[in-house]
Order: sequence, then C-alpha cells, then structure tokens
Amino acid sequence: MKTLTIFMCLGFALASSVHMYNRRDWTKLILTHHWPKTFCMIDQCTTNFSYWTLHGFWPNVGNMCNSSWHFNASLIEDLLPEMKTYWPDLLKPASTQFWKHEWEKHGTCAAKDEDLDSQHKYFSKALELYHKLDLDGVLKKSQIVPSEKYYKLADLEESIVSSFGVTPKIQCVLEAKRAEVQTVGQIEICVDKQFQLTDCEKTTDELQITVNEILPYLLHNHPGYTVCHPSIPVYYPPVTSAPGGQRPFQF
Repeated sequence: MKTLTIFMCLGFALASSVHMYNRRDWTKLILTHHWPKTFCMIDQCTTNFSYWTLHGFWPNVGNMCNSSWHFNASLIEDLLPEMKTYWPDLLKPASTQFWKHEWEKHGTCAAKDEDLDSQHKYFSKALELYHKLDLDGVLKKSQIVPSEKYYKLADLEESIVSSFGVTPKIQCVLEAKRAEVQTVGQIEICVDKQFQLTDCEKTTDELQITVNEILPYLLHNHPGYTVCHPSIPVYYPPVTSAPGGQRPFQF
C-alpha cells in the first residue's frame, strides 16, 4: 500500500508539473527544418526532396494547449499546395495527419499570441519565415551542399551565424555502429514574439520540446536527433548516395 501511495503521489506531481508547463507563456518560436534524406534514413521511407523542408513551428513552452481546438484542413485550403511542397508529410504524402499533429501539439500553444490565433495565421507565418530564411541558399553560399564528403560542425554553424547573426541549434543522428560520424538531421532557427531572429539557447524548456519530439523514435529503438557533437565529422547526405555511401541506419 505504501508503494502504491508513492506512485500515486509521483503521478500527481508529474501531471501537475505538465499542467503548469502548459499554462506558461512562450517567449520564442522554433522554426525547425529537417533534411528529408536523414529523416528517411531513420524511418526507412523514400524521398525526392533535395531541399530542407519544414518539420515544425514550435513555441519553446507548452504542448497540446487546447485539446478541443481540432485541426480543420479546409481552413488552410489555399495553403495546401505550398504545404505539400515545403512542409510535406514524408511518411504519408497524401495525408494531412502530420499537419494535424503539428497544429494540435504546437499550434494551439502558439495561438496564445493574437498574431497566430488561427490555423491559417499559424501555418502561413511558418511558411513566410521559411521562405525568408532560405536555409538552402544560406548553406550553398558557404559551399555547404549535400555530399559524400564530411563537414565540420563549426562550418555549418558559422554559415548560419554569418547570415542571420544568431545561433542556431543543429541536430544530428549518431548511429551506434558508425559513431565516428554524425548525420545532420535538423536545424532549428528561433524567433521572438515579434518574429525577429534570436538565439536558440539550450534552455530547459527547449530541451524538453526536443525530448518530446524524438521520444517516438527512441521508444521504437530508432536513433534520435540530438545536438550535434562539435568534434565529430558531419555527414550531409545527398538525395541519391553514390555507391558505397552511407546506408540506412542500423538499429
């Protein structure tokens, strides 16, 4: 009985902390780009996207802030062609489930700000910032392109810092059987409430969001995205790898 009481107390404490976490106001938004080739190395999917696509537009605080505010694709019908091109569901291209997830988990929290208080405002602002930043163009300007060669993490960071003047958060995948190299998977670029660029510090709140995002992969024994290690070479895989290139991750 004593053990049961302890577990009940722990459960109540956890639920209370999550509730309080969701009640706090966010201070910045994380525009998260992912490299489709790396994503599909993890999830064994096929992709022809040769540019960085959107993964999400995440407030640094809060998840699932309004469970009654359901996703309605008809409200963003005019955005759907652009969404399919730049914010695609890499696993189920014909589905709207990915956008439903992003809205219900993150959009309902972003909507606490009047500039994002509708599905249309939320998705259109993410697309606007995505195009404005042009991450592909920034990296190419520094001669950082998908390749079978390896890069230094510092070179990727410097390319972004020199263009935007803020620090990004670059995430990689480390394969247990090939720990001598890491594969770039996600790049987070942050904006404040006025949609001005700001540093992506590794705060407790932002690390919590990162853990929540990779948890489904970890639970299924997938390698997850983690902040890239500064001293390990970075692989930026081309859409079509040359013979002998990196294979899908081995679990």
